[in-house]
Amino acid sequence: MAIARLMVQANGYTALSFRDIAGAVGVKSSSVHYHFPTKGSLGAELARRYTQEMNDYLEQALTESLDAGAFMARYTDVFRAALANENRMCMCGIMAAEHDELPPEVQHEVARFSEINVLWLARALALFRKEEPTAKLQSHALAIYAAVEGAQLVARSRSDIKVYDQTIDAFRAGGLLP
Repeated sequence: MAIARLMVQANGYTALSFRDIAGAVGVKSSSVHYHFPTKGSLGAELARRYTQEMNDYLEQALTESLDAGAFMARYTDVFRAALANENRMCMCGIMAAEHDELPPEVQHEVARFSEINVLWLARALALFRKEEPTAKLQSHALAIYAAVEGAQLVARSRSDIKVYDQTIDAFRAGGLLP
């Protein structure tokens, strides 16, 4: 799973190959197929695990500090970490870019990742904007999620993590991020 995840983060879902995974792990391709009969079942499990890891990370961030800037920095740092790891992308972000090529079970899990991020961001924003209507919080949360994923994509396209940092700083200065 770890090898498959790195492969998707580097090259996307469409480049994911059972043969390449097997070769990297040192087993036969049939061994990978034994656990995941289809590429879709593997992709869905990768996205499900990735989403759960992100959810756990985000929940932990809220328990560590109620400072808006601190937990938003933790949020943007997780996307930065992927870039710092050989210019990789958020796995579900890169899969979302390939939406039309994904099997339905993978599409579903990738959509869950987006939903969990937006729901968490709305909850986080509500902690310090208690009077804000829920719909406005959710719209702001969606804008943050889209902006951070987009900043990561642009930085990756330039192979320059400084672009991500500058963009996140601009979002803060402009008020999109606390």
